[in-house]
Amino acid sequence: MDEQLIMGVKEKLLEQRERILASLDNQSVDMRNLVKPVESGDEADVASDAIDRTLLDSLGAQDAQLLKQIDGALERIRLNKYGICLGCGKEIPQARLEALPYALLCITCASAEERRRR
Repeated sequence: MDEQLIMGVKEKLLEQRERILASLDNQSVDMRNLVKPVESGDEADVASDAIDRTLLDSLGAQDAQLLKQIDGALERIRLNKYGICLGCGKEIPQARLEALPYALLCITCASAEERRRR
Protein backbone atom coordinates (compact mmCIF):
# COMPACT_ATOMS: atom_id res chain seq x y z
CA MET A 1 0.00 0.00 0.00
CA ASP A 2 1.30 3.43 -0.99
CA GLU A 3 2.68 5.22 2.09
CA GLN A 4 1.71 8.65 0.74
CA LEU A 5 -1.89 7.47 0.29
CA ILE A 6 -1.98 6.15 3.84
CA MET A 7 -0.66 9.41 5.27
CA GLY A 8 -3.28 11.36 3.30
CA VAL A 9 -6.04 9.08 4.53
CA LYS A 10 -4.76 9.33 8.09
CA GLU A 11 -4.85 13.12 7.93
CA LYS A 12 -8.38 13.01 6.48
CA LEU A 13 -9.53 10.60 9.20
CA LEU A 14 -8.05 12.75 11.97
CA GLU A 15 -9.79 15.86 10.58
CA GLN A 16 -13.08 13.99 10.33
CA ARG A 17 -12.60 12.69 13.87
CA GLU A 18 -12.12 16.22 15.21
CA ARG A 19 -15.27 17.44 13.41
CA ILE A 20 -17.31 14.61 14.89
CA LEU A 21 -15.99 15.25 18.40
CA ALA A 22 -16.85 18.94 18.05
CA SER A 23 -20.31 18.01 16.75
CA LEU A 24 -20.91 15.62 19.64
CA ASP A 25 -19.79 18.32 22.07
CA ASN A 26 -22.23 20.80 20.51
CA GLN A 27 -25.01 18.20 20.61
CA SER A 28 -24.26 17.66 24.28
CA VAL A 29 -24.75 21.38 24.96
CA ASP A 30 -27.94 21.37 22.87
CA MET A 31 -29.21 18.31 24.77
CA ARG A 32 -28.55 19.99 28.13
CA ASN A 33 -30.54 23.01 26.93
CA LEU A 34 -33.42 20.79 25.80
CA VAL A 35 -33.51 18.92 29.10
CA LYS A 36 -34.16 22.16 31.00
CA PRO A 37 -37.83 22.41 31.93
CA VAL A 38 -40.03 24.16 29.39
CA GLU A 39 -41.10 27.46 30.92
CA SER A 40 -44.34 27.91 28.99
CA GLY A 41 -45.64 24.38 29.46
CA ASP A 42 -47.26 24.73 26.05
CA GLU A 43 -48.02 21.28 24.58
CA ALA A 44 -46.50 22.30 21.23
CA ASP A 45 -43.26 23.32 22.96
CA VAL A 46 -43.12 20.04 24.87
CA ALA A 47 -43.76 18.02 21.69
CA SER A 48 -41.16 20.02 19.77
CA ASP A 49 -38.58 19.47 22.51
CA ALA A 50 -39.29 15.72 22.49
CA ILE A 51 -38.74 15.60 18.72
CA ASP A 52 -35.52 17.62 19.08
CA ARG A 53 -34.25 15.21 21.76
CA THR A 54 -34.99 12.21 19.56
CA LEU A 55 -33.22 13.81 16.61
CA LEU A 56 -30.16 14.71 18.69
CA ASP A 57 -30.03 11.18 20.12
CA SER A 58 -30.16 9.73 16.62
CA LEU A 59 -27.49 12.08 15.29
CA GLY A 60 -25.32 11.39 18.32
CA ALA A 61 -25.59 7.63 17.80
CA GLN A 62 -24.66 7.98 14.11
CA ASP A 63 -21.68 10.18 14.97
CA ALA A 64 -20.58 7.78 17.70
CA GLN A 65 -20.73 4.85 15.24
CA LEU A 66 -18.74 6.79 12.64
CA LEU A 67 -16.19 7.77 15.29
CA LYS A 68 -15.78 4.09 16.15
CA GLN A 69 -15.15 3.24 12.49
CA ILE A 70 -12.62 6.06 12.16
CA ASP A 71 -10.79 4.97 15.30
CA GLY A 72 -10.67 1.42 13.92
CA ALA A 73 -9.14 2.66 10.66
CA LEU A 74 -6.56 4.72 12.55
CA GLU A 75 -5.66 1.66 14.62
CA ARG A 76 -5.26 -0.44 11.45
CA ILE A 77 -2.94 2.27 10.07
CA ARG A 78 -0.92 2.13 13.29
CA LEU A 79 -0.66 -1.66 13.02
CA ASN A 80 0.26 -1.53 9.31
CA LYS A 81 -2.91 -3.47 8.46
CA TYR A 82 -4.79 -0.62 6.80
CA GLY A 83 -6.32 -1.33 3.41
CA ILE A 84 -6.44 -5.10 3.84
CA CYS A 85 -9.89 -6.67 3.46
CA LEU A 86 -10.97 -8.48 6.61
CA GLY A 87 -12.97 -10.91 4.48
CA CYS A 88 -10.53 -12.16 1.87
CA GLY A 89 -7.20 -10.66 2.98
CA LYS A 90 -6.61 -8.86 -0.33
CA GLU A 91 -5.85 -5.17 -0.71
CA ILE A 92 -8.89 -2.91 -0.77
CA PRO A 93 -8.75 -0.82 -3.97
CA GLN A 94 -7.48 2.72 -3.55
CA ALA A 95 -10.65 4.22 -5.06
CA ARG A 96 -12.76 2.51 -2.36
CA LEU A 97 -10.47 3.73 0.41
CA GLU A 98 -10.61 7.27 -0.95
CA ALA A 99 -14.42 7.13 -0.97
CA LEU A 100 -14.75 5.26 2.33
CA PRO A 101 -11.47 5.58 4.25
CA TYR A 102 -12.65 3.39 7.12
CA ALA A 103 -13.75 0.50 4.86
CA LEU A 104 -13.15 -2.94 6.35
CA LEU A 105 -14.04 -4.96 3.27
CA CYS A 106 -13.35 -4.87 -0.44
CA ILE A 107 -16.38 -4.35 -2.68
CA THR A 108 -16.75 -8.07 -3.39
CA CYS A 109 -16.75 -9.04 0.29
CA ALA A 110 -18.95 -6.05 1.24
CA SER A 111 -21.51 -7.12 -1.40
CA ALA A 112 -21.44 -10.70 -0.13
CA GLU A 113 -21.93 -9.46 3.45
CA GLU A 114 -24.83 -7.28 2.33
CA ARG A 115 -26.50 -10.29 0.64
CA ARG A 116 -26.06 -12.38 3.81
CA ARG A 117 -27.80 -9.72 5.90
CA ARG A 118 -30.94 -9.80 3.75
